[in-house]
Amino acid sequence: MDVKEILSMCDHTLLSQTATWEQIKEVCDDGIKYGTASVCIPPSFVKQAKEYVGEQLPICTVIGFPNGYSTTAVKVFETEDAVKNGADEIDMVVNLGWVREGKYNAIHDEIDAVKEACQGKLLKVIIETCLLNEDEKLRMCCVVSDSNADYIKTSTGFSTGGATFEDVKYMRMCTSPFKKVKAAGGISSIEDAEEFIKLGASRLGTSRIVKIVKAREQKD
Repeated sequence: MDVKEILSMCDHTLLSQTATWEQIKEVCDDGIKYGTASVCIPPSFVKQAKEYVGEQLPICTVIGFPNGYSTTAVKVFETEDAVKNGADEIDMVVNLGWVREGKYNAIHDEIDAVKEACQGKLLKVIIETCLLNEDEKLRMCCVVSDSNADYIKTSTGFSTGGATFEDVKYMRMCTSPFKKVKAAGGISSIEDAEEFIKLGASRLGTSRIVKIVKAREQKD
Protein backbone atom coordinates (compact mmCIF):
# COMPACT_ATOMS: atom_id res chain seq x y z
CA MET A 1 0.00 0.00 0.00
CA ASP A 2 1.27 3.45 -0.92
CA VAL A 3 2.42 5.53 2.06
CA LYS A 4 0.37 8.50 0.85
CA GLU A 5 -2.74 6.34 0.96
CA ILE A 6 -1.96 5.29 4.53
CA LEU A 7 -1.37 8.92 5.54
CA SER A 8 -4.73 9.88 4.05
CA MET A 9 -6.36 7.52 6.56
CA CYS A 10 -4.47 8.82 9.61
CA ASP A 11 -5.86 11.16 12.25
CA HIS A 12 -2.52 12.79 13.07
CA THR A 13 -2.78 12.98 16.84
CA LEU A 14 -1.43 15.06 19.71
CA LEU A 15 -3.41 14.72 22.94
CA SER A 16 -0.64 15.10 25.51
CA GLN A 17 -1.68 16.96 28.67
CA THR A 18 1.33 19.25 28.23
CA ALA A 19 0.77 20.05 24.55
CA THR A 20 1.48 23.68 23.62
CA TRP A 21 0.22 25.76 20.71
CA GLU A 22 3.62 25.54 19.00
CA GLN A 23 3.36 21.74 19.10
CA ILE A 24 -0.25 21.80 17.90
CA LYS A 25 0.73 24.18 15.09
CA GLU A 26 3.47 21.76 14.00
CA VAL A 27 0.97 18.89 13.96
CA CYS A 28 -1.37 21.00 11.81
CA ASP A 29 1.48 21.91 9.44
CA ASP A 30 2.39 18.24 9.11
CA GLY A 31 -1.23 17.24 8.60
CA ILE A 32 -1.52 19.67 5.70
CA LYS A 33 1.85 18.75 4.21
CA TYR A 34 1.31 14.99 4.33
CA GLY A 35 -2.39 14.95 3.55
CA THR A 36 -3.67 13.27 6.70
CA ALA A 37 -7.37 12.63 7.23
CA SER A 38 -7.41 15.09 10.13
CA VAL A 39 -5.49 16.26 13.15
CA CYS A 40 -6.84 15.08 16.50
CA ILE A 41 -6.11 17.65 19.20
CA PRO A 42 -7.36 18.79 22.64
CA PRO A 43 -10.61 20.81 22.71
CA SER A 44 -8.88 23.92 24.05
CA PHE A 45 -6.92 24.27 20.80
CA VAL A 46 -9.77 23.66 18.35
CA LYS A 47 -10.70 27.29 17.70
CA GLN A 48 -7.11 28.42 17.26
CA ALA A 49 -6.29 25.43 15.05
CA LYS A 50 -9.36 25.92 12.85
CA GLU A 51 -8.52 29.58 12.36
CA TYR A 52 -4.98 28.54 11.46
CA VAL A 53 -5.76 25.79 8.94
CA GLY A 54 -9.07 27.05 7.55
CA GLU A 55 -10.46 24.49 5.12
CA GLN A 56 -7.08 22.90 4.37
CA LEU A 57 -7.45 20.19 7.01
CA PRO A 58 -10.26 18.72 9.15
CA ILE A 59 -9.97 19.30 12.90
CA CYS A 60 -10.88 16.40 15.19
CA THR A 61 -11.17 16.63 18.97
CA VAL A 62 -12.06 14.44 21.92
CA ILE A 63 -15.06 14.41 24.27
CA GLY A 64 -15.30 12.83 27.73
CA PHE A 65 -11.63 12.08 27.32
CA PRO A 66 -9.93 9.88 28.40
CA ASN A 67 -12.09 8.30 31.13
CA GLY A 68 -15.59 8.57 29.66
CA TYR A 69 -17.42 9.07 32.95
CA SER A 70 -18.59 12.64 32.46
CA THR A 71 -22.37 13.00 32.48
CA THR A 72 -24.21 12.96 29.18
CA ALA A 73 -25.07 16.64 29.62
CA VAL A 74 -21.39 17.50 29.97
CA LYS A 75 -20.47 15.47 26.89
CA VAL A 76 -23.21 17.17 24.90
CA PHE A 77 -22.00 20.60 26.03
CA GLU A 78 -18.38 19.72 25.20
CA THR A 79 -19.49 18.61 21.75
CA GLU A 80 -21.58 21.72 21.10
CA ASP A 81 -18.66 23.89 22.20
CA ALA A 82 -16.20 21.99 20.01
CA VAL A 83 -18.43 22.25 16.94
CA LYS A 84 -18.98 25.97 17.59
CA ASN A 85 -15.21 26.40 17.74
CA GLY A 86 -14.77 24.68 14.38
CA ALA A 87 -14.35 20.95 15.05
CA ASP A 88 -15.12 18.80 12.00
CA GLU A 89 -14.94 15.44 13.81
CA ILE A 90 -15.67 14.28 17.36
CA ASP A 91 -14.17 11.26 19.15
CA MET A 92 -16.14 10.49 22.32
CA VAL A 93 -15.39 8.01 25.10
CA VAL A 94 -18.24 5.83 26.36
CA ASN A 95 -19.02 5.43 30.06
CA LEU A 96 -17.13 2.23 30.82
CA GLY A 97 -18.83 1.85 34.18
CA TRP A 98 -22.12 1.65 32.29
CA VAL A 99 -20.60 -1.01 30.06
CA ARG A 100 -19.57 -3.01 33.12
CA GLU A 101 -23.09 -2.65 34.54
CA GLY A 102 -24.74 -3.60 31.25
CA LYS A 103 -26.47 -0.23 30.80
CA TYR A 104 -26.39 -0.52 27.03
CA ASN A 105 -29.59 1.43 26.44
CA ALA A 106 -28.15 4.37 28.36
CA ILE A 107 -24.93 4.17 26.33
CA HIS A 108 -26.92 4.09 23.10
CA ASP A 109 -28.95 7.13 24.14
CA GLU A 110 -25.81 9.03 25.14
CA ILE A 111 -24.14 8.30 21.79
CA ASP A 112 -27.18 9.58 19.93
CA ALA A 113 -27.37 12.69 22.13
CA VAL A 114 -23.73 13.48 21.34
CA LYS A 115 -24.30 12.75 17.65
CA GLU A 116 -27.18 15.24 17.61
CA ALA A 117 -24.87 17.82 19.19
CA CYS A 118 -22.37 17.15 16.38
CA GLN A 119 -24.74 18.94 13.98
CA GLY A 120 -23.81 16.67 11.10
CA LYS A 121 -20.12 16.34 11.96
CA LEU A 122 -18.52 12.90 12.15
CA LEU A 123 -18.78 11.01 15.46
CA LYS A 124 -16.37 8.25 16.46
CA VAL A 125 -17.17 6.22 19.59
CA ILE A 126 -14.23 5.03 21.69
CA ILE A 127 -15.02 1.79 23.53
CA GLU A 128 -11.54 1.21 25.12
CA THR A 129 -11.18 -2.43 24.09
CA CYS A 130 -8.28 -3.12 26.47
CA LEU A 131 -10.71 -2.79 29.41
CA LEU A 132 -13.51 -4.95 27.96
CA ASN A 133 -14.12 -8.68 27.89
CA GLU A 134 -15.29 -10.44 24.73
CA ASP A 135 -18.98 -10.19 25.57
CA GLU A 136 -18.67 -6.47 26.31
CA LYS A 137 -16.84 -5.90 23.03
CA LEU A 138 -19.61 -7.69 21.15
CA ARG A 139 -22.34 -5.75 22.93
CA MET A 140 -20.61 -2.45 22.20
CA CYS A 141 -20.26 -3.36 18.53
CA CYS A 142 -24.04 -3.91 18.54
CA VAL A 143 -24.74 -0.66 20.40
CA VAL A 144 -22.65 1.42 18.01
CA SER A 145 -24.18 -0.40 15.04
CA ASP A 146 -27.67 0.57 16.23
CA SER A 147 -26.67 4.17 17.04
CA ASN A 148 -26.29 7.21 14.81
CA ALA A 149 -22.51 7.27 15.24
CA ASP A 150 -20.25 7.04 12.20
CA TYR A 151 -17.32 5.06 13.63
CA ILE A 152 -16.42 2.64 16.39
CA LYS A 153 -12.91 3.25 17.75
CA THR A 154 -10.67 0.91 19.73
CA SER A 155 -8.86 3.06 22.24
CA THR A 156 -7.94 6.39 23.79
CA GLY A 157 -4.25 5.53 23.91
CA PHE A 158 -4.30 6.58 27.59
CA SER A 159 -5.29 3.26 29.18
CA THR A 160 -3.62 -0.12 29.62
CA GLY A 161 -3.35 -0.88 25.92
CA GLY A 162 -4.09 0.30 22.41
CA ALA A 163 -5.38 -1.23 19.21
CA THR A 164 -4.67 -4.87 18.45
CA PHE A 165 -5.06 -6.72 15.18
CA GLU A 166 -7.46 -9.15 16.84
CA ASP A 167 -9.74 -6.39 18.15
CA VAL A 168 -9.90 -4.55 14.82
CA LYS A 169 -10.69 -7.77 12.96
CA TYR A 170 -13.38 -8.61 15.53
CA MET A 171 -14.88 -5.12 15.48
CA ARG A 172 -15.07 -5.10 11.69
CA MET A 173 -16.74 -8.51 11.74
CA CYS A 174 -19.27 -7.65 14.46
CA THR A 175 -20.14 -4.05 13.59
CA SER A 176 -22.61 -3.00 10.92
CA PRO A 177 -21.02 -2.50 7.48
CA PHE A 178 -22.56 0.98 7.56
CA LYS A 179 -20.25 1.90 10.46
CA LYS A 180 -16.51 2.39 10.07
CA VAL A 181 -13.69 1.26 12.36
CA LYS A 182 -10.89 3.40 13.75
CA ALA A 183 -7.80 1.79 15.27
CA ALA A 184 -5.86 3.95 17.74
CA GLY A 185 -3.10 3.57 20.29
CA GLY A 186 0.25 1.91 19.80
CA ILE A 187 0.38 1.96 15.99
CA SER A 188 4.13 2.17 15.70
CA SER A 189 5.09 1.27 12.12
CA ILE A 190 3.92 1.61 8.55
CA GLU A 191 3.66 -2.18 8.40
CA ASP A 192 1.31 -2.20 11.40
CA ALA A 193 -0.74 0.59 9.89
CA GLU A 194 -1.11 -1.32 6.65
CA GLU A 195 -2.19 -4.45 8.51
CA PHE A 196 -4.85 -2.55 10.49
CA ILE A 197 -6.23 -1.21 7.22
CA LYS A 198 -6.26 -4.67 5.66
CA LEU A 199 -8.21 -5.94 8.68
CA GLY A 200 -10.90 -3.32 8.18
CA ALA A 201 -9.84 -0.04 9.80
CA SER A 202 -10.83 3.03 7.81
CA ARG A 203 -9.01 5.43 10.14
CA LEU A 204 -5.87 5.23 12.25
CA GLY A 205 -5.25 7.39 15.30
CA THR A 206 -1.51 7.88 15.45
CA SER A 207 1.32 10.41 15.35
CA ARG A 208 4.03 7.94 14.49
CA ILE A 209 3.33 7.43 10.80
CA VAL A 210 3.97 11.09 10.00
CA LYS A 211 7.09 10.99 12.21
CA ILE A 212 8.39 7.94 10.31
CA VAL A 213 7.83 9.62 6.94
CA LYS A 214 9.54 12.82 8.15
CA ALA A 215 12.52 10.82 9.43
CA ARG A 216 12.86 9.07 6.08
CA GLU A 217 12.85 12.41 4.28
CA GLN A 218 15.58 13.74 6.54
CA LYS A 219 17.75 10.70 5.78
CA ASP A 220 17.27 11.20 2.04
